[in-house]
Amino acid sequence: MIVGRHEVERSTPVHGVLRKDARAFVDRLSEIHASFARLNGFDGSAGQMVALPDNAGRFAMVLIGLGEHPDPFASAALAKYTDGVFTLGEGWADHTAAALGLLLGLYRFDNYAPGKKRTIKLVAPDTVDIDDVRRIADAVYLTRDLVNTPANDLGPAELADAAQALGRKHGAKIEITDGEELEIGFPMIAAVGAASPRPPLLIDMTWGEEDAPRLTLVGKGVVFDTGGLNIKPGNSMALMKKDMGGAAQALGLAAMVMSAGLPVRLRVLIGAAENAIGGAAFRPGDVLRSRKGLSVEIGNTDAEGRLVLADVLTLADQDEPELLIDFATLTGAARVALGPDLPGLFTRSDALAEDIRLAGEDVHDPVWRLPLWDRYATWLKSPIADINHISSQPFAGASTAALFLDRFVDKAKAYAHFDVYSWNAEERPGRPKGGEAQSIRALYQWLSVRYTA
Repeated sequence: MIVGRHEVERSTPVHGVLRKDARAFVDRLSEIHASFARLNGFDGSAGQMVALPDNAGRFAMVLIGLGEHPDPFASAALAKYTDGVFTLGEGWADHTAAALGLLLGLYRFDNYAPGKKRTIKLVAPDTVDIDDVRRIADAVYLTRDLVNTPANDLGPAELADAAQALGRKHGAKIEITDGEELEIGFPMIAAVGAASPRPPLLIDMTWGEEDAPRLTLVGKGVVFDTGGLNIKPGNSMALMKKDMGGAAQALGLAAMVMSAGLPVRLRVLIGAAENAIGGAAFRPGDVLRSRKGLSVEIGNTDAEGRLVLADVLTLADQDEPELLIDFATLTGAARVALGPDLPGLFTRSDALAEDIRLAGEDVHDPVWRLPLWDRYATWLKSPIADINHISSQPFAGASTAALFLDRFVDKAKAYAHFDVYSWNAEERPGRPKGGEAQSIRALYQWLSVRYTA
């Protein structure tokens, strides 16, 4: 929990110490504290933490090692405690990141195995916007919770329930399209979800004044991906509960936008489906009719996310939004190129790409631009349909997927596609292993400046 100075009587200072400064820092402590720090081997290495006691056996101060290259969320090390009131002392270059880092480090997905209750408080400096830090942390928690929830408990209907709960909280309007109406209006979403006993659907959330600038967020909500008839091997299927990570990112960003009251006309569109295996499953070689009217030849049923997104993007584009952003756990190629930490950003706007990149640097939420290389669009040709949804070549898989999506956006003033992993493969400060919010803090930072309330 983040609190103001007026909310507590006593707090323990927490100092961040670089490895190169550790000896000098320890030397200027009191003799007993210096001795205690040395006995515990404190040398400022990344991740080290030593609590120095006072004469009453309470915390006098806490030292956290920052190593050679400080992690902005190193304060998350405090999350090992279950109780305490702390304040930021020396050594923290970014107080807002340090405050947020603790909250992100306190996150636990304990829906199935409840853990110990934690009552840690951090007294934020006056320079920190406490409400905004809480808002961001809440949105990250929402995103992580959705990604971490097993697919048996998060199908299309449950994803819609989560969107409706968020909408009710902020007074947004929610419409759900399913059944015959979905089959007619969004045929590729319907095809992807046809083999599952849990019917596919479209989530449509709107919020804000109708005459405000239009901001539309689109999320891939494939709640589980077997690969369809092009079935995934077991090791590739193990994490496919996170294939709705794009929808989770869209809802997380929407939560921040609505909570902050940004002056936009927000629309959130999510295509929710389960790519299952059964007699009704779509097949390699099928030709599907899209919402846009383009015929799409199916090259591989394990590339289902772009089919779902294409129908949703067509709807989103009809509004001619000022800004259209989609999020999807779309390609393994993006992960091969960038690894798990860096979402791939695709856009035709150099200015938009640079603005988002800089915002990501400011809030320690990096993104990396990848090319929409038009020559590769020829690899999506089909001899029997308007387009094939996968490439004929084994190269540039993330770019060709983005080029496919780009065919379904014509009217938006600006469009950006994020190919995200939505998962921490290893634990780091403030980033526990499991579902993760990626790119949305960067986007919220940029949107907060662009659309000042």
